[in-house]
Amino acid sequence: MPRNPHQEQSPKLFVRAALLGAVAAAFLAGAPAAADEKARIGALVPMTGPLQDFGEPTLNAIRLAVDQVNQGGGLLGGTLGIAVGDTQTSPQAGVDAANMLVSLEGVSGIVGAASSGVTMPVARSVSSVKGVPQISGASTSPAITTLDDKDFLFRTTPHDALQGMVMADIVKKKGFDTVSVIYVNNDYGDGLQKAFADAFVKLGGKVVASLPYEEKKASYRGELAQLAKGDPQILVMIAYTGDGVPILRQSLEQGYFSKFVFSDGMKAPEIIDQVGAEYLNGSFGTAPEAVETDSSRRFKEAYEAKYGELPPKPFLDTAYDAAFLLALAIEKAGSAEGRAVRDALRFVANPPGTPILPGEWAKAKALLAQGEDIDYAGAAGSQNFDAAGDVPGTIGHWVIEDGRIRTVEILE
Repeated sequence: MPRNPHQEQSPKLFVRAALLGAVAAAFLAGAPAAADEKARIGALVPMTGPLQDFGEPTLNAIRLAVDQVNQGGGLLGGTLGIAVGDTQTSPQAGVDAANMLVSLEGVSGIVGAASSGVTMPVARSVSSVKGVPQISGASTSPAITTLDDKDFLFRTTPHDALQGMVMADIVKKKGFDTVSVIYVNNDYGDGLQKAFADAFVKLGGKVVASLPYEEKKASYRGELAQLAKGDPQILVMIAYTGDGVPILRQSLEQGYFSKFVFSDGMKAPEIIDQVGAEYLNGSFGTAPEAVETDSSRRFKEAYEAKYGELPPKPFLDTAYDAAFLLALAIEKAGSAEGRAVRDALRFVANPPGTPILPGEWAKAKALLAQGEDIDYAGAAGSQNFDAAGDVPGTIGHWVIEDGRIRTVEILE
């Protein structure tokens, strides 16, 4: 079995953010590594780029899990560290960051990436090749289920076949019979728009037009003009906040659309702040969201105690679950070696076993030391990995009212 690199290397940086350019990678220094660090997990998050509004709160959720491990007795007789790579919501930057996390930081597992268009190339060229488990808390493309990832890619959020059906049902029940769809041109956008369109047509609706968009463009007026032809009643936006805001502004300024449906990538208060509540009140959307349980409450209380209010954004609880599961798997494996960690994941995530709630690290550690089975009951709901590394889940229906995001109901 390969040796643990952290037992041989001199102390490095405990927390880093990698800002990767086209030519070279630069690092932001954090606190030095603890002398007794036995393993390290990688946080592959969008600190810049179209999804940067999700970067810092996602990283905070991962940090919370790591802090709870270390404050609850540590792992492998020492502590758990974290290294951070910025994906920039770009496939190449994400792959570069993942390679840095594995080759330079020696991580035992990776939490991320946020977007399917980054997660999939990382899985193909880094985690499955170098034998390091990868758990995404936010990548929802159905294509991930059948990806040849050598069983190194998992996710703690349901895929978009479910979200597409729920979104179509809500749109139809609200009385909209004709829609146009604009979607980000990557695996996430393509997968979700197909799931939505198929379900919407089966319900008797009509998709007047559906167009992909390229990220980081100055103008989307050409796409919007095409989408507005035929007078659809509403625009479905499967987008990220970084591009979604200019799309919204240009649509409103030119009078193309005034009513909008949003996917999970747009569930962020920043769109309201930047566009204006008076224009977005009444808009609605869908996103993976857990029903309230003891697990979800424990996560919310712990997050708010450490960082203040829990933002009304998706994928924070799922990122926490991914980090906590990696730590449990390292402790179960008794090793920081990637393949051993991968092989322990289903043991700690799936029944049978004593339920372990978020933050119950000391309890889990004691049970594992006794050779007992455990079953992690996630902050985001059941995290029982199937053969493809997928989990079940629930979808929240949310609306913008009085300038705030409010959950209406959570649907299976």
